[in-house]
Amino acid sequence: MSRIGKKPVELPSGVSAEVKGQTIEVKGPKGTQTFTATDDVTLAVNDNVITVTPRGNSKRARQQWGMSRTVVSNLVHGVQNTFKKELEIQGVGYRAQVQGNTLKLNLGYSHDVDFEIPQGITVVCPKPTEIVVEGHDAQQVGQVAANIRDWRRPEPYKGKGIRYKGEYIFQKEGKKK
Repeated sequence: MSRIGKKPVELPSGVSAEVKGQTIEVKGPKGTQTFTATDDVTLAVNDNVITVTPRGNSKRARQQWGMSRTVVSNLVHGVQNTFKKELEIQGVGYRAQVQGNTLKLNLGYSHDVDFEIPQGITVVCPKPTEIVVEGHDAQQVGQVAANIRDWRRPEPYKGKGIRYKGEYIFQKEGKKK
């Protein structure tokens, strides 16, 4: 039994959900989001509670059960609040700034990196060495943060690069004489 899948998703006030076949549409003060579940699970809305139940007892149905419940929970959270990922930049001369719809990154390359910010995502740089990615879609926020981090991942010897806030980078010992 899925511990996550068993929990029903509560709909807070101001948020409504509607199921049409395998598609659920969640409306809230921040917008509307939809999700189409696989045929392995059943979605139902009763008395401001969304329940996800598996169809059958196959391994795939049980896998989709917990995943679908988590995605529906993220939809409900996303139409009411925003998801946030914070990144830190470490390294001499490494910095970032937002210019219009573009994130400009100076990462020690011979050129600046221009990262186009996708629709529905907000990127803010409170300091030249901090980047905050916000949005209503949890998957898209995480993907954008990962794409920014991929431009200069933290290296294990000096720790220079872009890392998630609070991420620990295991430092390797350098060469010995």
